[in-house]
Amino acid sequence: QVQLVESGGGLVAAGDSLTITCVMSGRTSGGYVMGWFRQAPGKEREPVAVISRSSSEIYYEDSVKGRATISREDAKNTVYLQMRSLKREDTAVYYCAGRRHWDSMWTPKSSEQFDTWGQGTQVTVSS
Repeated sequence: QVQLVESGGGLVAAGDSLTITCVMSGRTSGGYVMGWFRQAPGKEREPVAVISRSSSEIYYEDSVKGRATISREDAKNTVYLQMRSLKREDTAVYYCAGRRHWDSMWTPKSSEQFDTWGQGTQVTVSS
């Protein structure tokens, strides 16, 4: 089985930037579509960004579009989420998610479409 481990979260000031990292381990053969989701207290889990197997297709949630960049380094089994101009409403637990799929361009946006999850990393934005 594949395991995902997130890191890089923490406390940051509004307007600052942060990069969080997801490292895959285990049986990583085959292509995986990867995504970042977040869940704030009392709210539903929502997608932040998704990157296809080939990196040819990328999805960003409207709330982070223009402020977030998702990228992957497959040789390192690593996915990144870079965020800038952070806002208080970005405060959440951020989860890395993956799904093996044959379509190199597939970019699912629902949490139900991913079957492998990390433990989450807390991002807190304060003024």
